[in-house]
Amino acid sequence: MTRDLKIKIFADGADKKGMLEMYDRPYIKGFTTNPTLMRKAGISDYRAFARDILEAIPDRPISFEVFSDEFDEMERQGMEIAGWGEKVYVKIPVTNTRQEPAFQLINRLSKRGVKLNITAILTLEQVREVVASLADHTPSYVSVFAGRIADTGRDPLPLMTAALELLKLNPAAELIWASPRELLNILQAEAIGCHIITVTNDILKKLDLVGYDLASYSLDTVKMFYNDAKQAGYTL
Repeated sequence: MTRDLKIKIFADGADKKGMLEMYDRPYIKGFTTNPTLMRKAGISDYRAFARDILEAIPDRPISFEVFSDEFDEMERQGMEIAGWGEKVYVKIPVTNTRQEPAFQLINRLSKRGVKLNITAILTLEQVREVVASLADHTPSYVSVFAGRIADTGRDPLPLMTAALELLKLNPAAELIWASPRELLNILQAEAIGCHIITVTNDILKKLDLVGYDLASYSLDTVKMFYNDAKQAGYTL
């Protein structure tokens, strides 16, 4: 199934063991991390972790995020991160915590040739401003959190489709469907022509289920319930 997909699948995580497991799978075309995932994985030394991962995974795009709330410090961190390797993308949040837009910073870094991954985007207006800020000669990712949009009860497909149209204005930019909630999201993103989807390992492990016979899946479920009840020793 993965051989037929045009969309690029990026593994989303910060656990080295899990990242290397995904690195062994040729259909994984890149990796993304963020401070929240790194904290959950118990990472305490950001720079050491990043360099360790880049040594283990030297030939696929990997995104590392700045973590300051001030734009001048974001810029300094971004320049250092960019220097870690040719395949490195610098993740810049679309705003800081005061909801001040990062568009000027995005423009400065992009014009300097820094590959960017603009993250935490949830509105079409943010997409429009980001695309206008990015240099058209520097590769970049525009990361729209479709899963979080869906969490609010909104269908993300119309917004993602419109975002793709906006990205046509910048041929060096690619749209990421971020924060998917289920395997179906990969197929939805593929259907509209999205360039990239970031997927966690728990969802990626379900890829073998694509096209699985539903009657067989029903039987598997019945067997699971039966075996769990038996092993628990339940009686009535």
